[in-house]
Amino acid sequence: MNTTTFEEEIKRSGRLVYTNVGDSMNPLIRQGRDVMVISAVNGRLKKYDVPLYKRDSGQYVLHRILKVRKDDYVICGDNRWCREFGISDRHIIGVLTSVIRDGKEVPVTDRKYKAYVHLWCDFFWVRAFILRSKHVIKKIVRRLKSA
Repeated sequence: MNTTTFEEEIKRSGRLVYTNVGDSMNPLIRQGRDVMVISAVNGRLKKYDVPLYKRDSGQYVLHRILKVRKDDYVICGDNRWCREFGISDRHIIGVLTSVIRDGKEVPVTDRKYKAYVHLWCDFFWVRAFILRSKHVIKKIVRRLKSA
C-alpha cells in the first residue's frame, strides 16, 4: 500500500480528499461522516478561509482563520473557543474548498455556507460563551458521577 503525506498528495494532484478525525470543526464537519476537499493554496489566505496546516509539532490541523495579520493568522476551530496565534504561510498546506455531506458537495462559495460562517464567526464571543459553558457543565457532571 502506498502512503503519501498530505503535502505530497496536494503537490501531486492539486487537492486532497479525505475524512477528518476530531470534532474541532463541528458542526460544519462531522467526524468520520463528512468528506473534505482541500486544494493547493494560491497566495495569501483571507478571513474565514479554512486552512489545513501543520504545527511545528508535526500535527495536522484544519481550523478557520478569524483574523489575518501581517506575518501570521489568528485561527480557531468552529467547535473551539481558544484562538491559536503564530500560524504563518509556511505552516499552511492547503485550504478547504468544499465539504461533501451526505453525498452532496457544498462549496465554500455556497450562500448557506457563507451565512453559517458569518453567524458562527462574527459572534465569536457568543460561541465562546456557549462552548465554555457546555465544557464547564460536562466537567461538573463528571465530578458528580465520580463522587
